[in-house]
Amino acid sequence: MKQQPIGIFDSGYGGLTVLKEIEARLPQYDYIYLGDNARSPYGTRSFETVYEYTLECVKWLFEQDCPLVILACNTASAKALRTIQQNDLSQIGEEKRILGVIRPTTEIIGKFTKTGEVGILATTGTVLSNSYPIEIKKFYPEVRVLQEACPMWVPLVENNEYNSPGADHFIRKNINNLLSRSGGIDTILLACTHYPLLIEKIRKNVPAGVTILSQGEIVANSLVTYLEKHPGIEAKCSKNGKISLYTTDSPMDFDDHAAVFYGKPVKSVHLSL
Repeated sequence: MKQQPIGIFDSGYGGLTVLKEIEARLPQYDYIYLGDNARSPYGTRSFETVYEYTLECVKWLFEQDCPLVILACNTASAKALRTIQQNDLSQIGEEKRILGVIRPTTEIIGKFTKTGEVGILATTGTVLSNSYPIEIKKFYPEVRVLQEACPMWVPLVENNEYNSPGADHFIRKNINNLLSRSGGIDTILLACTHYPLLIEKIRKNVPAGVTILSQGEIVANSLVTYLEKHPGIEAKCSKNGKISLYTTDSPMDFDDHAAVFYGKPVKSVHLSL
């Protein structure tokens, strides 16, 4: 049986925070990471455009013989995952599998709230998709979900401005907007893989006792469970502890920014799509 790496896709750098946690839990596997930095951010783009871009990148990863691809991007998971699973996967290869970051999070988020009120901080695209309220309702119909779009957060992170006074302003503004909708929110999900880089500033603006959830560890734990439950897919995943990184933009710029998300130096390769 031919064994190949697990594919990880993101619109830019944010998925590296997910890859970092996956590698920590499953270091024996090989991974191919693709960041579509030339066309990011995805958060403000239309459903049709996000679907088109995501499908193109997913197809490339499958062409590298990845048996499994993870969309480590909330916007792509919200706007493209279901359509690809339902309409395209059968043509690409019925034996292939593609997973997102939304379902693993919504399956467990209800376990963290005592008040039954959950806040979502996300990109405009993810909020407009309404994916989190819809999915959370399937698992926890009694939980009330309140959302806040944070359109400036990703640009702040990707332009290395996440430690600036400007970042403080926008983080405080968006969190206050969210919390003003209800005093009962006791759990906040950072529904974008860029947001963990803002965690210290977020904590400063969130009341004590409110649980803040990042997705990296959740998705990593979910992948462990998935591979245990799907031994046929697991057997197709190669295990040499090797990680390859590709970007559709400048490798030099990618490597410079990526080290912040990944926590250590990286060396990427340019990919033209």
